[in-house]
Amino acid sequence: MGFALRLFNILSLLSAVEDMYVKRIEIKNFRLLESVDLSLEEKTTVIVGRNNSGKTSLTELFRRLLSDSTPTFQLEDFSLLVHEKFWNSFSLKNSDGDENEVRESLPIIEARLTVSYEDKILENGDFASLSNFIVDLDPDCTEALIAIRYELKKGKIDELFESIETNQELTIKQRKTIFFRAIKERIPKLYEVVIQAIDPNDISNYKLLDFPQLKALLQSGFITAQRGLDDTTHIDKGILCNVLVELFNMATSEAANPKDREIVQALEKAVQGIQETLDGDFNQNLKSFLPALELFGYPGLRDPNLCTETLLDVQRLLINHTKVRYLGTSGINLPEAYNGLGSRNLIFILLKLLEFFKKCFDTNHSVPCIHLVFIEEPEAHLHPQMQEVFIRQLNGIANKFSQIYPRDSQWPVQFIVTTHSSHIANEAPFSAMRYFLTTPEQQPTGTYFKTEIKDLNKGLSDASQDDQEFLHKFMTLTRCDLLFADKAILIEGTTERLLLPKMIEKLDILPSDINVSLQADNYKLSSQYISVIEVGGAHAHRFFRLLDFLELKTLIITDLDSVKPSGNGKACKVSEGTHTSNSCIKNWFGNSAVTPEKLIHKPECEKILSIRRLSYQVPEKDGEPCGRSFEDAFMLANPNEFELAGLSVQDRENNAWDKTRNIKKTEFALKYAIERCEWIVPRYIAEGLAWLAAKPVEPIIGIPSPPISESNLSNTLEGVWV
Repeated sequence: MGFALRLFNILSLLSAVEDMYVKRIEIKNFRLLESVDLSLEEKTTVIVGRNNSGKTSLTELFRRLLSDSTPTFQLEDFSLLVHEKFWNSFSLKNSDGDENEVRESLPIIEARLTVSYEDKILENGDFASLSNFIVDLDPDCTEALIAIRYELKKGKIDELFESIETNQELTIKQRKTIFFRAIKERIPKLYEVVIQAIDPNDISNYKLLDFPQLKALLQSGFITAQRGLDDTTHIDKGILCNVLVELFNMATSEAANPKDREIVQALEKAVQGIQETLDGDFNQNLKSFLPALELFGYPGLRDPNLCTETLLDVQRLLINHTKVRYLGTSGINLPEAYNGLGSRNLIFILLKLLEFFKKCFDTNHSVPCIHLVFIEEPEAHLHPQMQEVFIRQLNGIANKFSQIYPRDSQWPVQFIVTTHSSHIANEAPFSAMRYFLTTPEQQPTGTYFKTEIKDLNKGLSDASQDDQEFLHKFMTLTRCDLLFADKAILIEGTTERLLLPKMIEKLDILPSDINVSLQADNYKLSSQYISVIEVGGAHAHRFFRLLDFLELKTLIITDLDSVKPSGNGKACKVSEGTHTSNSCIKNWFGNSAVTPEKLIHKPECEKILSIRRLSYQVPEKDGEPCGRSFEDAFMLANPNEFELAGLSVQDRENNAWDKTRNIKKTEFALKYAIERCEWIVPRYIAEGLAWLAAKPVEPIIGIPSPPISESNLSNTLEGVWV
């Protein structure tokens, strides 16, 4: 009974905390996050996406805005798309533009947070900090809107633009170079962070607040991806220091460069000098700072012969001399580095979470209403099962801490996890996932990247419930990595999966036996992150909605699967077939009665729908036989290998059909993937891979203005932010 009552109390506390949380974050003009809208879950939100898609930018923005020090930003932190607005504001100022108009035209970095709450929260004095941010008079409104803006200080327009030479004899590029070099130094000095509480129903109604008021409402914690947990079993130093040690060791060898050896000798001489100083009488030298008291001439005051004694306090002992050890035997404990990286990483994360929990309660400040905790790439060094357990248990950590360290209220935490792990991503429900995607935007000055945030739950809302459940179960069971790939290939089965790497290799080196024409601007598939998923012909079409939502260029390789009406749709040779049993093909063309003959003669344009392409068996050349599955298509593409050369069209089809009846697919695939590698890729796959490999138009990364670097003003400022 006591346990049940305690459990009920814990759950009651949890439900009270969930009455208030950050529901939505809008960000403008920070790096790749030029204009994004991120909805958050009440407990845990998992952020996924390809590399360089803006996930780290999100964490970095809040690390600055919610740090203990005054936030500052550089010109480089503004999105590349808005750099030109600085120049436009400068031009407007020089043309005697209105001061308010000039100020409105200047770029700002802004984060807007929508806080959702229940009416009863306002009746509780513990949540008085929220009342500072409620400025609306609507009794039905249960949201507070907070804007954190990095903008030009009042009355600083003249100072921002003063004394910038605009000699009209210079080219526009030269003038912009001078301009951006000047404001680059001025922005951190003349911009400031302003906090506003805004009426959600009327954005013109707002009031200014200060950082202490924001900190009373909202705290943050950050566990970064770079945690310094490199395996240093033999040398307890950072990885960079290990590299430096190795460079020093190489420089001491007889074969080292003479200049390197001279540097080593200079370092050894410097260390020798320090050693001689340390070997001296430390306290005797330090004592010389103390004068003999008899010099002051006070009668009767004898010199007590003061001396020095070096003492250590607890803080210095902890900082400089305390190490984490693992319990050993016989009084010998093991150093921290003796445990595996995965265990240390997990221990580190858990201890940091405990630190955040205690910091939330065990400080002189009031308990915040919301505690945002960002965890970057928790999967580092964790094996797959531990990754899955981690994300499943994350929500329960807050409850566990509250049980072990009871407080008057539950930990009001919201976790934001960024990951590249398919194990973590697929363990989370669709409703908790946010997909970060970089998209190009065309401007008069060039094409630039920016981030788009997609909510998987909303993006798949028009898919059937059955398809949604299938996709999530499939991705969970197979650890599908679609959410992180550059491109994807959906295949039928084991044979294609085992032989696909060899087929991609043949395409990449462009041998003469690839019987399709490749454009000159194609590039290697092996250098791209390709997600290969074995789905079969019955389920490939269920991925279409997800693939389109992810904007993932995808090749679907499936089988023609010809059947004839007699025998209840029995499999048959293509020349005898009247229909296809392949669900993917029928769904693609929207015709369940389409014949193999018509499918064979479909033009390529009908096999391409936006960023998806369908590939199924076709004859190697017009008038030749066509395979029904991968195996007989492979045989028909390589007649010499299978004793089909010289036979008639009908005999080749019959023989290939008969041979496929007796093969073991896995043995067949391994034989031609490892032992016999001189073969031709079937035409339908070669054409599909060629389409997938086609190089898209690459956006230009750079600012639409001349460079601002002191060292090289003639080069374009480069920078890709993640």
